[in-house]
Amino acid sequence: MAKPPTTRVDKLLSSMGYGSRSEMGQLAKAGRILLDGTALPDASARIAVTPDLPSRMKIAGQPLDPVAGLVILLNKPLGMTCSHKEAGPLVYDILPPRWRQRSPAISTIGRLDKQTSGLLLLTDDGALLHRVISPRRHVCKTYHARLARPLAGTEAALFASGTLMLEGEAKPLAPAHLQVISDTNALLTVTEGRYHQVRRMFAAIGNHVEDLHRESLGGLSLPEDLSPGQWTLLDESQIALIFA
Repeated sequence: MAKPPTTRVDKLLSSMGYGSRSEMGQLAKAGRILLDGTALPDASARIAVTPDLPSRMKIAGQPLDPVAGLVILLNKPLGMTCSHKEAGPLVYDILPPRWRQRSPAISTIGRLDKQTSGLLLLTDDGALLHRVISPRRHVCKTYHARLARPLAGTEAALFASGTLMLEGEAKPLAPAHLQVISDTNALLTVTEGRYHQVRRMFAAIGNHVEDLHRESLGGLSLPEDLSPGQWTLLDESQIALIFA
């Protein structure tokens, strides 16, 4: 069996956003870095990076964050953007400040526009990010749309036909599933991720989306007890639901 990789404590913690290497050295000297309950006084020491390390290591009294493969489910509030650079409130502002310093960086898996709320995933796992957004995977996304005008009753058949064209595009949309809840409320499930797709689909049939909320991604649904602005870390079984 291959031995797990090792790395310096200060290098590992710095890449995880806990601070500079010199700050980690000071933290170690103060006895604030523990491994299996024992203080590590030298931050230049090398340790094995094993899957159970977060459960064995504490930094300033708190368990170590996941070393890699951090996957966050956020209930995105309205008014926040999914960019690293835009002005105004960002979804990253909700997360622990140290996570903004992680390397590899945490990025959103796809985006929800400023006026769309609901299920948003973020990760530092580039391979997972590309698997989820890859057109080949056809990961479905379900949105609850509240509309400005009553539905006519023909929308479901048109969306499912695979013939609907969006303005300015030359390729028709893939079939999508519309579930009518009421005259002005519906669930729409799409397998593509075109720019402002759901809003543009309803605009193409002469309607307007007043409110838009993403409820699920693949087989992963937004937990009912997760309020806007709250987040949770996903485990492997929950991540697998995305592709279920």
